[in-house]
Amino acid sequence: MSSPGYFRDSSLPKYSNSSAVQEKLGLRHLSPWFVPVSLPIPGVQTRRLRIYLPNARRLHTSSVLRFGRRLGSAIFFFGFLLVVFVTFAFTKRFATRSKKWPRPFIGDPSTLIFEREDLQRIWHWEIASGHYPSRRSIPEQLGFRVPPRNPGIPPRRSPSRGPLGFANATRGIGPRRTYLEIKSKPRNTAYPPRPVPGSVVDLDVIMDHCNFSEKKYVRDCLEVLRAGAGLDAGNRLRRGNLDKWKYIYMEHADTGNPTSNHGPTASEHVNADSSTHIGFETPPIPLPTPLKHKPYASLPSPCDPDNPRVFHMFWTGPFTDKPYSAIMSFLYTQNTGLHLKEPDPAICRPEFWMWINPGPAAAVPNPSAVRDMFDELKKNPWASPFLHPRFKDVVHFKLWNTTEQLDGVPELKDEWRNRDLFNSGGNIIAVPQDKTTKEGDTEGTASKVVGSDNILNRAGSKSSSTYDRMSVILSDMARFVLCHRFGGTYLDADTIFLRDWEDLWGWKGAFAYRWSRLPRYNTAVLHMNKNSALGSFLFKTALRNDLDFHPMTISRYTKDAHLEPLLLRLPDALFDSAWLNTENYQRDRPPQPYFTAFEDFFETPVVNSAAPHAIGFDGFFKGAYSYHFHNFW
Repeated sequence: MSSPGYFRDSSLPKYSNSSAVQEKLGLRHLSPWFVPVSLPIPGVQTRRLRIYLPNARRLHTSSVLRFGRRLGSAIFFFGFLLVVFVTFAFTKRFATRSKKWPRPFIGDPSTLIFEREDLQRIWHWEIASGHYPSRRSIPEQLGFRVPPRNPGIPPRRSPSRGPLGFANATRGIGPRRTYLEIKSKPRNTAYPPRPVPGSVVDLDVIMDHCNFSEKKYVRDCLEVLRAGAGLDAGNRLRRGNLDKWKYIYMEHADTGNPTSNHGPTASEHVNADSSTHIGFETPPIPLPTPLKHKPYASLPSPCDPDNPRVFHMFWTGPFTDKPYSAIMSFLYTQNTGLHLKEPDPAICRPEFWMWINPGPAAAVPNPSAVRDMFDELKKNPWASPFLHPRFKDVVHFKLWNTTEQLDGVPELKDEWRNRDLFNSGGNIIAVPQDKTTKEGDTEGTASKVVGSDNILNRAGSKSSSTYDRMSVILSDMARFVLCHRFGGTYLDADTIFLRDWEDLWGWKGAFAYRWSRLPRYNTAVLHMNKNSALGSFLFKTALRNDLDFHPMTISRYTKDAHLEPLLLRLPDALFDSAWLNTENYQRDRPPQPYFTAFEDFFETPVVNSAAPHAIGFDGFFKGAYSYHFHNFW
């Protein structure tokens, strides 16, 4: 028999010079699993609260007896750390109401309200209408047995199928493309050329060179945008062959291919199984007949009535230098033809619609609101120049009326009065009802709220401390309403145009852009087609989610329904080139000018003021379509 103690070759306790009875007695005297702890009760001196806590000594002893001294001690130690971490995490989460973890995007409840067959019909409608001119894959989860026919792309070899056996691409039946090599011609080499009328941007190429998810740099993306559009006339020996940088093309005239698709056939459907059932009955989404994709060369006139070239902007309160700068940059960059005696018949002139909400977002316009609006614009030094007859066909001021606009959306008109209008990301601002409103009119008013600077009474943001949150929430909804009703592109008022959008208008799909580093939408730029299936989906879904049009919520709508490719999330390099730098990304290779904060747009740091590419407008994020300075004053 060896010396007293534990045998090293066994993890079980063995006692020398002892019997089985002594071993059992030793185990019997182990401490209990839980020990009582007495805590004082606040305000009660005669009694104490008795609770039971796990006995650390018993846990350690049991782990040693079961796993051995070394392994058992290690298990006990790591278990103790795990308990401390979990306790700290729960304390951090639930200790105070002021400390809340943000809701994880993937953990939010699903916003999906349609069955798979409805989602298939939405995809078919958009593709058949030419609103998906992309070779990128489509979600296999939709269950297409037959690849949808796509008039927006030229024919190519048969599309492949995904791992589940369903189609994950479309079948091109559209016109051929000729990619352009754009350069300045003699006598005009000092200035970049205007885009060719009817040219189209290939956003597949843009995504290949600019997608942040694939670790592409904004600086390199801007170089591709400049070179492909002929905006950079400088010689660059290191560039070599630029064929892969050509992203602007012309579509040939209609070749007679059947470009219309009036919905899927029965063989193209996959019946929705029980796993796609939403939990409540949702009527099938009503959709009109798909549009016919018409190349520019086959249009009877330069302007396509199905794709109007209208820029929308929403403004609340007195007109200031901010929307003035946006309109001036529009006139400076877009091909309006105002310098010509007669408009060029080959050019589709874009228009700028400035929507004015003259009072607080929650107020009801008075009957003379239109006349009052124009009277104020005439007296305003920032707005009055644009009322000159010279701009009558280009710049239009329009009164925003919430009731009229929402009643003009078929998907909303019967239900919007039963919803909260001011919902942003699930945060609802309640508006008290005016007792003097007529019976049946449920639109609220802020007229009875005390305090002129109350959040309900603010009409426009005059500074960061008097931020008009209500109007911002209203504008989140207004941009979708305007694009769905009238078509075109919405831009926030803190936007500066940097180049002609001719080729971007040629791309018929819907798009917004990326929220900096996050795979979410920023709808400061939003393009949608008039009365589209995608728009119907968004409004129907928003109704089920209390009219929440916050960009983050829109990201959930499209993600849950596998519709993200239909609302393309463009890289922010195209519209917001400084955003990544301001959040401390890509500073090892920044674009020019090198902004580390949005305020740098107004007061350039001295250390950056001498950078060669930052001199003048010509070097300001050249290649980008616009610049968004994020509401700084």
